[in-house]
Amino acid sequence: MTFQRELLQLYFIMGSNNTSKDPVQVLKKAIEGGVSCFQFREKGPGAKTGTDKLALGQQLRDVCREHQIPFVVNDDVDLAVKLEADGIHIGQDDASIEDVREKVPHNCFIGVSTSTIEESFEAEKRGADYVGVGPIYKTTTKADALEPIGVSGLQSIRDVTSIPIVAISGISEATAGSVFEYGADGIAVISAISQAQDPLAAAQALSNIAKQYDR
Repeated sequence: MTFQRELLQLYFIMGSNNTSKDPVQVLKKAIEGGVSCFQFREKGPGAKTGTDKLALGQQLRDVCREHQIPFVVNDDVDLAVKLEADGIHIGQDDASIEDVREKVPHNCFIGVSTSTIEESFEAEKRGADYVGVGPIYKTTTKADALEPIGVSGLQSIRDVTSIPIVAISGISEATAGSVFEYGADGIAVISAISQAQDPLAAAQALSNIAKQYDR
């Protein structure tokens, strides 16, 4: 799948431990509601491992393939290769962009988590296709989350970054518009959809906001 900025507009992230529902069904509803990209992030307490993790990844990938939605794997390069993922997302403490690029197919795009101007500049210089900037707001999804940088921090990174920016952490229907106004090309959400009573409606609401900021 060819990487395009607009694919990042509504970026849904989920693992089995982010929802009390069947994650496959949640993803189907989220896609129906308008998510444009999906990241498989199977980490934290209660997360699947080994063959169970691979099997779930295959199911979620197949849903994405069926609906022509990019399927991204979080951190795990070997898993990304096994699942023939469209993209991989890495953090500051993971393998380098150069090492990842050597291991994945040439058409696999790479995203990097950043929280400062310096990290974002370095990611772009080293060949990242996009940066996931945050945390914008406080989140309960990640126990080790950094202090929020807010929309002002997002704006400062936008001012010096030419590759696409996906804003992440604590983003909701109430705050999504502000995030776009301060320079994000897309918003990444976990609980706003995965823990919603109606994932389809939640995705639709966020998608409707995102479409108002088509760049």
